[in-house]
Amino acid sequence: MNNEEHILSKEKSECFFFRASAADFKKIPSSPIAYWFSENAMNNCANFSMLSQYSDAKSGMSSCNSDLFLRQWFEISFATINRTAESHDDANTFVSKWFPYNKGGGNRKWFGYNDVVINWSNEGQDIKAFVTNNPKDPNTTHWSRRLFNLEYFFKIGLTWSAVTSGRFSCREVPLGIIPGTGSKTLYDLKGAQERIAFAFLNSTVSSYYLSVFSPTLNFEAGDVVKLPVIEIFNQACVKSNDLVQLSKSDWDSYETSWDFNNHPLLHHDYRQPTLKLTYEKILAYWQTRVQDMQRHEEENNSIFIDAYGLQDELTPEVPLNEITLTCNPHYRYSNSKNAEELEVLLLADTMKEFISYAVGCMFGRYSLDKPGLILANQGETIEDYWKNIRAYQNLPTANCPLPTDSVFPPDADNVIPILDGDWFTDDISERFRKFLRITFGEEHYKENLKFIEVALGKDIRKYFLKDFYSDHVRRYKKRPIYWLFSSTKGSFNALIYMHRYRSDTVSVVLNYLREFRVKLTTQKNHLEAVSISASASAGEKTKALKEIESLRKMIEELDSYEREILYPLATEQLEIDLDDGVKVNYQKFGPALRKIPGLDTKEE
Repeated sequence: MNNEEHILSKEKSECFFFRASAADFKKIPSSPIAYWFSENAMNNCANFSMLSQYSDAKSGMSSCNSDLFLRQWFEISFATINRTAESHDDANTFVSKWFPYNKGGGNRKWFGYNDVVINWSNEGQDIKAFVTNNPKDPNTTHWSRRLFNLEYFFKIGLTWSAVTSGRFSCREVPLGIIPGTGSKTLYDLKGAQERIAFAFLNSTVSSYYLSVFSPTLNFEAGDVVKLPVIEIFNQACVKSNDLVQLSKSDWDSYETSWDFNNHPLLHHDYRQPTLKLTYEKILAYWQTRVQDMQRHEEENNSIFIDAYGLQDELTPEVPLNEITLTCNPHYRYSNSKNAEELEVLLLADTMKEFISYAVGCMFGRYSLDKPGLILANQGETIEDYWKNIRAYQNLPTANCPLPTDSVFPPDADNVIPILDGDWFTDDISERFRKFLRITFGEEHYKENLKFIEVALGKDIRKYFLKDFYSDHVRRYKKRPIYWLFSSTKGSFNALIYMHRYRSDTVSVVLNYLREFRVKLTTQKNHLEAVSISASASAGEKTKALKEIESLRKMIEELDSYEREILYPLATEQLEIDLDDGVKVNYQKFGPALRKIPGLDTKEE
């Protein structure tokens, strides 16, 4: 550093004092006090153009009321989302209500957090009316005062979250997305210029400068555009392309991505004789992807460190916990965990995701006969499912009987019981066992099931009873697409798929409850006969009496659930509108459904 003097005093402790020229700090935009900056770092600020000379950094549009106008993409009808608009005129060409909305997200580089949509039908007429009728400022009565930067809607850009608990991380914004206030976005970068800026923003050099320009966890647009930029590096352009592809492939491997096709364990590239061997192969593939990402990022860092002359200040190494792929356990989980703990967590979550995909196949959201979404729109039926499959397989769709040879057809009535025992042939545990036999074969079925249950730490029935729904609610960010009807103490549970809900669905659930109660009563009568049988041993009688009391309590619970909750609800023949979202629709069913803590919390 220019005119720097280090005065070292060695007494009881070491103290370091720095003296620097004020003229040096003026080389840095806004002249922050950054005494640790090297001479090269400061000179770069003076000699290179700021990013603001090449790109407009913009804040996005506020939704004005998240509960009214924002949804997770998976809670509405997929067909109502327009993902291809490239301009306002383009958006108005098709009658669409929902458009992708960049709300921001956590610490993830290159690609991701594409999961929120906004109601922008007819140029946002509902939002504009809301703003006009509900001004925060009595003097502001027109929507144009609060909805701005409309000229950047649907454009390609580079985005980052305005507030994050981690490092600065930049992601690609593809065509068709509306910018939101939770994110900041660079627009109007051209071709290779955009790729180079992208690679630079996710480099250690960018983080080094941002530690001065934006020392807090808030990365405002005005701070990021102060970064000094050199217009070079074809290599950097290549690296950003590779890194985006790696990140997108990872993002799309999970069912909360709208481009998800099927579970990776079922991909033919990884298929092995057993589930354990298949998992080991895909785990090795994931590790390779993480290593590829790490290598590319370190090469990317080296390019910029060399170009900026910061070899004495920075190194290119990227720790594993900063490789932002979901398949990377060092990033996905706490970095304080050891390798064995991370391995256990990743295996358990991968099995839970496999189970979740199986449940999606049970309801017809997914299929083993076709990749991607199948039934994902309100009002679709089993007939629509088969039409979709036929179209994919280039089979005739008109005047044909329903197929009977599907390897795993969806549940016909959209109600799947989750019970502690084999009371129904379409119980969720039984259906999953069938799914496992079909996908991984009969020969190794027991071995495969044991592998899953060891990973879960419990047998499959207990997992469905105790943990599945909590995992589902967490995976879908408290906006579950499968809803759990559950009696007061959980003796009766039945799962439905909200996109296939009809006004008589509660009546179907009620029929299951009544049939279950009949079966419990029959079992209770049998045990009562055992308890008084002369041929029964004392131990058998004691066991029978204990089970009789348990069944009696269960029957009373079901009676109360039907009388006070389920039957009155069934008579209402409730309608739902997926456009209203889970938060509104789920709460219409009150105590009939398993309570979701925090569902009624107001959205930010």
